[in-house]
Formats: sequence, structure tokens, C-alpha cells
Amino acid sequence: MPRPLTPDQQRALLAEVRRIYEELAERPLDRQCISRSACCRFRLTGRTPFLTRGEAMVAAAALRASGRRQLPASSDGSCPLLRDGQCSIYDSRPFGCRTHFCQEAGGPAPRALVRDLIQRLEDIDHALGGSGGVNLPTAIAAALNDRR
Repeated sequence: MPRPLTPDQQRALLAEVRRIYEELAERPLDRQCISRSACCRFRLTGRTPFLTRGEAMVAAAALRASGRRQLPASSDGSCPLLRDGQCSIYDSRPFGCRTHFCQEAGGPAPRALVRDLIQRLEDIDHALGGSGGVNLPTAIAAALNDRR
């Protein structure tokens, strides 16, 4: 079992997740997200993003910063991060939300163009004691409850 991380080590890993998001934004991917949120309707699309532990922790921190301490329930099968039809943590949204499976935003990003970033997220997941991708609601709820 790996040694527990210091708070500084954990902060550095979460900063790396944010850098990965910044690097993704700089890549020449054809994205046209206009915040229609159709891809956020998980029950309708039949698809839910899976998050690594680092992504979930970044999302949970953004949710806390917005004044919310728990993930709201979604009665219609939509992403629990939606508020008034918009993502409440858009700047901290997970990688899967950024690479869109949403056809309106350009469809899925070609894996070959993001494989290296996915590997780095998986490495961070391992360093944080994660166990691989977990569906968005479960991953964020766990991160909110885990105040390491």
C-alpha cells in the first residue's frame, strides 16, 4: 500500500489535473460547445462520463467553492452538476465533458489526439489511490465525502 500523500503532494497532483485541462484546450480539436447541455442528459444519451479520482477531486472542490457541500439529486437523469440548464462548474468540468461525446459539439475527440492526457490522468488517479474511472455522480459524491 502506498504511503499517504502530504497535502502539498495532493495539491500538486490536482494542479496537474488542471494543467491537463489547459493543455487539452490548446489542442487543435474541433470543438463547438455552445452549452446546450444535451450531452448532460445522461438518461437520454445513455452515456455518463467516468472520472478519475483527481478529476472528481477537482470537480468537488469547484462544487464546494460554489457554496454547495453535496451533490444534488437528479430526478430526470441529468448530470447533477447542472443548475438552471448550465454546468455549475464549467471551468472545472471533467475531461470526458471536455472531449464530448456530444454530437452537437463535434462528437467524440479522436482518442489518438488525447491518449497522452488520458494516461497522465490515470497516473494521477493511481498516485491518489484511485481505482480507475468511476461514473460522474458516484465519483464526485465520494470526493465530496472524502476530505483528506
